[in-house]
Amino acid sequence: MAQSSSPISGVAERYAGSLFELALQANSVAKVEADLNSFEAMLAGSADLTRLINSPVFSSEDQAKAIAAIADKAGITGLTGNFLRVVAANRRLFAIPGMIKAFRQIAAEHRGETAAEVTSAHELTAAQQTELKAALKSVAGKDVAISVTVDPSLLGGLVVKMGSRQIDTSLKTKLNSLKLALKEVG
Repeated sequence: MAQSSSPISGVAERYAGSLFELALQANSVAKVEADLNSFEAMLAGSADLTRLINSPVFSSEDQAKAIAAIADKAGITGLTGNFLRVVAANRRLFAIPGMIKAFRQIAAEHRGETAAEVTSAHELTAAQQTELKAALKSVAGKDVAISVTVDPSLLGGLVVKMGSRQIDTSLKTKLNSLKLALKEVG
């Protein structure tokens, strides 16, 4: 995995690597990945949870208690539940989104896949996701695990990040390019 100069990504990669090794030993990589996806969905849907993990105002004990309660209520138990508790106790909750992303990349590499982050203006159907995976497989030369997020501000199209490459076919970017070109002309 490429080294980054960001201290957050370094922390995230180390924690994700440790979690992956434990999940591999316990033969529960798929379960851990599903639990992390559930937690990520909760994070995306809750401004309060986002504030909890990002704010330095909350004490380590408060964060640990809150994360334990959230994990229990969501049914995130076992290795992932313990992992979230350790991360909270170590005051590293701010890096959870990076940890989830890094875990996905490590798991995909282990399966012989490459990971791609797809941002779409609207929810993709199963058929569209299958077609996108096939198109990305032809580019990457191996299976592609995609993570789809929705951003209505794109207006239309997709933004695909795969490794160090980014393909931006969003209408928002095209309109911004046109706007810039018109400014240069006039």
